[in-house]
Amino acid sequence: MHLNLSDDGSKVLGVEFTGGCNGNLKAISKLVEGVSSDRVIEVLAGNTCGTKKTSCADQLTRAIEAARAEIA
Repeated sequence: MHLNLSDDGSKVLGVEFTGGCNGNLKAISKLVEGVSSDRVIEVLAGNTCGTKKTSCADQLTRAIEAARAEIA
């Protein structure tokens, strides 16, 4: 995954995924572009995929949190 946040980490400027379900991940990328990182985390955190305890969307929220921690 390649994640691009605003300088202060408050906004998702773009995201590109590697692997996963290509169509859904392209849609997620378009939907989160320009959205506040808090809102993306609020909506997508904890999302699961089938019987897995996580999902690509959930992993995106974890990446946002990690990137924001590096900025702080």
